[in-house]
Amino acid sequence: MKRRTLLQATVATVAVMLSMPALADSMADAKAVVEKYASKVSAWDGPTSGPKGATGKNIVILAADMKNGGILGVVNGVQEAAGALGWTVKALDGAGSIGGRTAAFGQAMALKPDGIIINGFDAVEQKPAMEAAKAAGIPMVSWHAASAVGPVPEVGVFANVTTDAMEVSKSAADWAFADAGGKPGVIIFTDSTYAIAIAKADRMKKEIEDLGGTVLEYVDTPIAETSQRMPQLTTSLLQKYGAKWTHSLAINDLYYDFMGPSLASAGIAGDGKPVNVAAGDGSESAYQRIRAKQFQAVTVAEPLNLQGWQLVDELNRAFAKAPWSGYVSPLHVVTSQNVEFDGGPKNSFDPDNGYRDQYKKIWGK
Repeated sequence: MKRRTLLQATVATVAVMLSMPALADSMADAKAVVEKYASKVSAWDGPTSGPKGATGKNIVILAADMKNGGILGVVNGVQEAAGALGWTVKALDGAGSIGGRTAAFGQAMALKPDGIIINGFDAVEQKPAMEAAKAAGIPMVSWHAASAVGPVPEVGVFANVTTDAMEVSKSAADWAFADAGGKPGVIIFTDSTYAIAIAKADRMKKEIEDLGGTVLEYVDTPIAETSQRMPQLTTSLLQKYGAKWTHSLAINDLYYDFMGPSLASAGIAGDGKPVNVAAGDGSESAYQRIRAKQFQAVTVAEPLNLQGWQLVDELNRAFAKAPWSGYVSPLHVVTSQNVEFDGGPKNSFDPDNGYRDQYKKIWGK
């Protein structure tokens, strides 16, 4: 018996020793990804040529839900960029429901705009209305209407603007893995209403598991209902998993807007576990939580204002019947260590890469 026990102990020790290089490699890979995207963005890598700015255009923004900080940030960027061209902008709020977005689309069509910007909802959700807009010859561009960047011709979208959603997801998962010393117990929050949300959540799950971490649960709960659902859901998950739950990964900052009180009431400090990490979008409230170290440690931010300018540029290219720009906007891993640069004081990722001047130069403004 002693010999068998000794043999078992030796086998276990060898297994641990063999796994150590693999863990070290995984940690090094994860840290390299985080370091790459946590660095300051100062160089312009977008388009430097394109059609001159069209004049006298009337455009409509169809926003999925203006309570969503990411969507609101894009609206602000569109309004700023359109102002530089002298365009008129009307923003319509879908108020977080399919019915609301359908009604907003009907309003948009009644306005007979020169162009439409789909902001923050799946193109296929409103396919009949989009087919009508396509048939009417109204150019459409979008933000987060599909999981990939570029044209979505089947629904008439000239260009879908987003960061590389899979890189956003990978970098969020890599940060959590490294922060947990290679042993995270993760709960992932997503919303199956959106194809891009499922794609991002699936990528985070795969990355955590490929690195050797544990996904405790994959939670599908609507973004539009986070204020009602997240407080009780957070309490239930704490009761279910306790200390095993080391990190949260969510496809959007909005999930963390309503977790704090439940975590605090359970006696968890603002910088305690679970550590909350968002794979998008870099909302103002997320920046405030990260700065204060209150129930969110990381957001993988998108340059929302820049993306608003890109949407206007893509729409201008559509008006001129030119190709889309091909630009994939940069992402930024925001932590308490770097929250003050790349637009941090503005509570958003607003890179100091001169994008406003670059677009104005292209447009001849």
